Amino acid sequence: MSREVDATYPYQIKQATFCKYELVTPNKEIHLNFPQMLELRRKVNELTTFDSLNEIINSHNFALIYVADKEHLLYLDVPQLLKLQEELAVFFHSPAEVYV
Repeated sequence: MSREVDATYPYQIKQATFCKYELVTPNKEIHLNFPQMLELRRKVNELTTFDSLNEIINSHNFALIYVADKEHLLYLDVPQLLKLQEELAVFFHSPAEVYV
């Protein structure tokens, strides 16, 4: 059984249930609650500032991010980091479905 991953958008965020989310990575699915999503967004936004990106590019060309209360570790190069930041921005600024 093969699983294909879209190379242009390797990280996707899906809403599983109310306040439960899934971060789909090329290797696994990470389950997150809302505070963990907010912390992920804060970390990614911090790493995608102009100064942080310059430091990443001039030093290692990758970033390590702990996710879900340090249960998972993400290894992101600069394009993946920017795509994840874009995915988070779209996720938090798009209208959500209301569950009754």
